Amino acid sequence: MKTLRNILAIAFISASMIACKSETSPEVKTVESKTEINTNAAKKLDPNATYAKAEFGIEGMTCAMGCAKTIEKKIAKMDGVKSAKVDFEKEIAMVEYDEAMVTPNSLEEAVAKAGDTYKVKDMKTVNSFSSEKKHECTAAEKAACANKSAKEKMACAEDCKKDCCAEKKA
Repeated sequence: MKTLRNILAIAFISASMIACKSETSPEVKTVESKTEINTNAAKKLDPNATYAKAEFGIEGMTCAMGCAKTIEKKIAKMDGVKSAKVDFEKEIAMVEYDEAMVTPNSLEEAVAKAGDTYKVKDMKTVNSFSSEKKHECTAAEKAACANKSAKEKMACAEDCKKDCCAEKKA
């Protein structure tokens, strides 16, 4: 019995050594695929267009890399879309688009085409996205704002998000 086991072990080792390839070059296989090359890689956006921002919830996403990124890519590839971001954790999408080329309905259709399980909810047009950071004033800035005159408050930049500048029209 012991001899038979030794013979089988030697046969197995010999067979595995003979079966292994001794070639050092890798095997190359050619696989034909259908790919479309986008010659217009950079989308042309109309600088004179009126851009709107839409924010909406998306139900049915189960993962960040598969679901959220797929929806984001589908929306971003649409003509007239300037930017698109899908936040998986908050289950929201934020899209900036040309109002002449894209409608809220077309955005909803793009989400539906990305997958059967995705549903758009609470679509709204916004001036700024909810995830954009707003500057929180420090105690020193708040004190400085309290001492500013109306004229000094009016001197703030138009796009400033600080509390003192937000109150400049008051």
